[in-house]
Amino acid sequence: MDQTEARLWLIEKLKNENPVYRKVAVPDDEVKQKELLRALMNVRDAKPAGAEFREVQDAYLRREALLRGIVSVDSLVPCALDSRLYLWQGDITRLAADAIVNAANYTLLGCFIPLHNCIDNCIHSAAGVQLRWDCHEIVRRQGHDEPTGRAQITPGYCLPAKYVLHTVGPIVDFGLTDEHRELLASCYRSCLDLAAEKGLGNIAFCCISTGVFCFPAEEAAQIAVKTVREWLDSHESSINKVIFNVFGNRDKQIYEDILGGDL
Repeated sequence: MDQTEARLWLIEKLKNENPVYRKVAVPDDEVKQKELLRALMNVRDAKPAGAEFREVQDAYLRREALLRGIVSVDSLVPCALDSRLYLWQGDITRLAADAIVNAANYTLLGCFIPLHNCIDNCIHSAAGVQLRWDCHEIVRRQGHDEPTGRAQITPGYCLPAKYVLHTVGPIVDFGLTDEHRELLASCYRSCLDLAAEKGLGNIAFCCISTGVFCFPAEEAAQIAVKTVREWLDSHESSINKVIFNVFGNRDKQIYEDILGGDL
């Protein structure tokens, strides 16, 4: 199958899984087809996918990743503040890191809002439907929702990254507290602990909790950099590169201000 044939095949399979979507019209436009496929993936329940579906999906998503452009961590330049730290602006699903960090919600199941632009949705969409099932099984085995400040690890599936580290950051509803600050720091430490246990050499962090969870971006970045540096200083591990991934220009400027001088 070429990309168009695979995309249409996947759309029909996903439509036929759920009677609610069987009569949804498939657009002729390529961009609209891609949006429909992603939306159907977004709303799909956590359940296993058949071998044929996985084979077609994986080939399709990996080809899409190549078309978007894969970025190797070896191409990144270390920061002036600390040669172990890196700053990269872009779509984290393009990054060929040992592990990327997903700012998850307490269910770990990803975002069910079709085409939502949160990092949770983007990562699950690029990884494939098996990631949601894998996360479902983690929660089922532990018998409760994922606590704030901890982390879980899964394969990256169709992502360029080998693994995804899922962490639930604190939600800041009515003013920032010391508990919020400690929980955010715990997210970074928990991810680093898991990456070290796996013997990984590098890890890329997103801006945990600064989106819909409303943690102030400037202080979140200060906590992130401080916590990572303290962890690296106090642990002998395989981790030799930590990437701070930002998407917007404002977050990029915040991290540039921090990583260019003393904390």
